[in-house]
Amino acid sequence: MSPTKAPDSSRRSDRSRRAIHDAALALVVEVGYGKTTIEGIAARAGVGKQTIYRWWPSKAAVLLEAFTALAERAAETAGEVHGLPDTGDLAADLKRVLRATVDELNDPAIEAPTRALTAEGIVDPKLGAEFTEKLLDPQLQFYVTRLRAAQEAGQLRAGIDPRIALELLIAPLTHRWLLRTLPLTHAYADTVVDYALRGLSAED
Repeated sequence: MSPTKAPDSSRRSDRSRRAIHDAALALVVEVGYGKTTIEGIAARAGVGKQTIYRWWPSKAAVLLEAFTALAERAAETAGEVHGLPDTGDLAADLKRVLRATVDELNDPAIEAPTRALTAEGIVDPKLGAEFTEKLLDPQLQFYVTRLRAAQEAGQLRAGIDPRIALELLIAPLTHRWLLRTLPLTHAYADTVVDYALRGLSAED
């Protein structure tokens, strides 16, 4: 008789972790962050509540890990791990990326966890710092790299700080998205790029 093969505990743990991730993301979209609970996540994932508490200290920590994993998979699928496009046309490249950002922020599957983590990060500085480090900073670095390439190509003034310049692109979208007072559209994203690159002063 061949020996009985022991269960692969690491594979079982990976399956459970992925099920918990999926459950947390789904519940935040369906019922909102406030009504999402550890008990609800456990029931949805088909695991015991103690399993979640063994791996994470709070539902916010579960959601952050789940959303980080989702973002990494999406970036790999889209090829975004290589950074922003560089066709030589800075305005077109930025508009392409900002339009994609608009689509993501208007997608409930992305919007709900992003809003939840943004709000939770305000009251929980440790979570906020982790959210920034794992999700925001890597994306912002792509902009810095692209803007520096534009500087080297003579398309932007040599003296500008790319880290500040990218905020001229990202902050308006974030502001409109947070307030929900006006629609977040591709046309708006294009206008933000035009204003940022051309400036607001009257031409001489």
